[in-house]
Amino acid sequence: MRRREFITLLSGAASAWPLASRAQQSAMPLIGYISSQSPESTASYLDAFRTGLKQSGYIEGQNVAIEYRWGRGQFDAVPALAAELAARRPAVIASTGGDPVAVAVKAAAPAIPIVFVIGGDPVEQGLVAGFNSPGGNVTGVTMLTLMLDAKRLELLRELLPQSKTVAILINPSFAGAEARKVRIAEDARSIGLDLVILGATTDLEIDKALLELDTKVVGALLVGGDPFFNSRRDRIVAHATRKRIPAIYEWREFVQAGGLMSYGTHLPDMYRQAGVYVGRILKGENPANLPVLRPTKFEFSINLKTAKSLGLTIPSGVLAIADEVIE
Repeated sequence: MRRREFITLLSGAASAWPLASRAQQSAMPLIGYISSQSPESTASYLDAFRTGLKQSGYIEGQNVAIEYRWGRGQFDAVPALAAELAARRPAVIASTGGDPVAVAVKAAAPAIPIVFVIGGDPVEQGLVAGFNSPGGNVTGVTMLTLMLDAKRLELLRELLPQSKTVAILINPSFAGAEARKVRIAEDARSIGLDLVILGATTDLEIDKALLELDTKVVGALLVGGDPFFNSRRDRIVAHATRKRIPAIYEWREFVQAGGLMSYGTHLPDMYRQAGVYVGRILKGENPANLPVLRPTKFEFSINLKTAKSLGLTIPSGVLAIADEVIE
């Protein structure tokens, strides 16, 4: 079973958001939806977003229209897609698939309400003035993924107490990558682990990075949370399984694809929350007064079938804290 719980929305004064384009909108308002990923790899997230919209009284094709733009893992294509979407003058834009997308959308649409789903700190990214009072035209949901790497390392250490070296796969072009390298190196040292950092920004570089693991003596792999890696999860999981490398990921979708373990937020619920926020803004609320949402509970998933194939016995203490166990 999974247990998840997200922070209750802080009460904010709901004031009408002056949509410059509202007078020009048809009876059916237009939502812009942009993602750095693909519709195939994020189908469950999009379903959750639509669920959030429905909870706010909006159903696609009935009383609201949605126009989509997909980066398909190519962050360098996102700024042009954001500008293209902003030119359609939607009533609100949902920005998903990471920090760079939200930054590009804010630059392209300074006067259009924006609801993001990101992994980093929106204040550090310059997206909002503060978590409780975002100000401006932007708000949304963040998973604060950098805060979770230490816990993932601890879980690997509990599972593999004899291992001294762990590799981490990071996308160096993703926002916050350098800060993440520094922080996770400190986290690894604090529990007596050596760290091997591998970088990949393209499919070819993923293959090269994973092949590089064959030349290094590492006991486990931590795959950094990244929309690009998420869209390539089958490839990454297959390699780790084939090479018999115990790996931990950020999202349970990797475990469902055959990965060993994951620890992180429940992404569909974040997208649902974003859909709720988009609906509230369509009803007239001001994004400046809608607090940025953060998770307070995280989910830990284990795939016992994968553990068996790797010849691993999951300690009872680790099993006891799992939210989801796939037999």
